Amino acid sequence: MHDILELIHTRRSIRRYEARPVPAELIEQILEAAIRAPSAHNRQPWRFVVVEGEAAKQRLAAAMGERLRNDLAADGLPPEFIERDAGRSYSRISAAPLLVVLCLTMADMDDYPDERRSRNEAIMAAQSVAMAGQNLMLAAHALGLGSCWLCGPLFCPATVRRALGLPDDWQPQGLVTLGYPAQKKEKTRHPLGTRVLYR
Repeated sequence: MHDILELIHTRRSIRRYEARPVPAELIEQILEAAIRAPSAHNRQPWRFVVVEGEAAKQRLAAAMGERLRNDLAADGLPPEFIERDAGRSYSRISAAPLLVVLCLTMADMDDYPDERRSRNEAIMAAQSVAMAGQNLMLAAHALGLGSCWLCGPLFCPATVRRALGLPDDWQPQGLVTLGYPAQKKEKTRHPLGTRVLYR
């Protein structure tokens, strides 16, 4: 099997990591791979926030957890469920050796006078960031690291911006946890035939 296909087939979402830090040179290699992704109009609307300090991780995890608690309470869910869910979210973020928050900016994207094209331009930017995120995770896997994409920032972008002091035009799209894996996982997929149409 070709190396890239092997990486794609063997990558897993890892949620438990060893305590050792990720070396700076590996972080740079991973980010260099991320920015090689294709992007709409080649505008490269991705922005990355590398979070390695314990105080910053705790601050982000606490802020996102508080927002999650408020949202779940507004849904009318029982307190024990809320605490379990918020606690799981907090530990996944705070316990990871390294976080990369993936953001997009519309600063260099095309500007349209109508809502339809403006909406689609924003989707194009989000797709570009997602492709950079996949590159990032495959590069991490190639370098012996595990990763997991968390979508939580989409539900609380202002909270993430405040917690990390981000520029106003940086729109958080996802959060990737990174580190040396402390677990082995198998990955299942639905049969290809149930997900494809040929015409």
